[in-house]
Amino acid sequence: MDATVNLRERWKPGWGASVLSWVLTLVLMAGGCQPQSVPASGAPVTAAADQAPPPEQTGGFDGNRALAHVAELVRFGPRIPGTEAARRAQAYIRQQLESYGCAVEEFPFTAQTPLGPVPMKNILVRIAGRTPDALLLLTHYDTKRTPPGFLGANDGGSSTGLMLEMARLLCPTSQPAGSAPRALSVWIAFLDGEEAQVEWTESDSLYGSRELAARLALRGELERVRAVILADMVGDRELRFLRELNSTDWLVDLVWDVAERLGYGHIFVNETHAIEDDHLPFVRRGIPAVDIVEVGEYPYWHTREDTLDKLSARSLAITGHVILESLAVLEQRLR
Repeated sequence: MDATVNLRERWKPGWGASVLSWVLTLVLMAGGCQPQSVPASGAPVTAAADQAPPPEQTGGFDGNRALAHVAELVRFGPRIPGTEAARRAQAYIRQQLESYGCAVEEFPFTAQTPLGPVPMKNILVRIAGRTPDALLLLTHYDTKRTPPGFLGANDGGSSTGLMLEMARLLCPTSQPAGSAPRALSVWIAFLDGEEAQVEWTESDSLYGSRELAARLALRGELERVRAVILADMVGDRELRFLRELNSTDWLVDLVWDVAERLGYGHIFVNETHAIEDDHLPFVRRGIPAVDIVEVGEYPYWHTREDTLDKLSARSLAITGHVILESLAVLEQRLR
């Protein structure tokens, strides 16, 4: 039976919402709060059932690395726009991207919110392909202002850790010397201000994605974006993605077909929900987009319990594998 969910109404977990109450031991770097590089072995220690498949089984995507990034982001505290924790997260994201040889652009802007002007910043990576046409990957890294102490390990953290690992794979330092560029360019955007500053409305939400879509359109670059893949809340141990109804049908079909072929059909299921999320500013401008997001099966959404112990490297590896393979299929279809 189809389940329709609005992301901005508190989800009441039903019969299908159950989460294992295991404890995840964190292995975090000691020292100050300055951004630090994450070594391959720097991921939190996980229970055996949560361990990521070896990277050679997931297209090179390392779920342990992705989870280690999430641990670092959580360590900064709530990443509320305009705060010191948000600035530390921005610095960390940029440092990691530059260490991978990525070409990084920062787009600071001032959002007009019900609380007054709030400084925000989008971060964009461009990985050049053989043509200027691009596939755009999206994540948001900010956290909701309430409840106090909300860390957003899954909501904002998991997808950002995933996209940092994606950048490591796609940016120059991971490419063999002399290798040919991809058929299409890949852009990865780390967005600020997805969350409402007071209460979710059309004007108090999606600040970063609205700004990026408008900026790309103004610069004449939006027409180069052939498809958008948004990841949001992708680290839950009991991961279960539903088809999102505001997404572009053919692109949802493509991603779900890829997941089925890779053996993840039990995670990318054929049920539906409707979500307001960072893909909407692009959909509204005519750009095909898909939102890979889990809400209904995650009872900790927008609570102080959205913490690192609810996540697994395995879930991040599975999602990353599907996105990587979806990029390859899109390149074949759209080039």
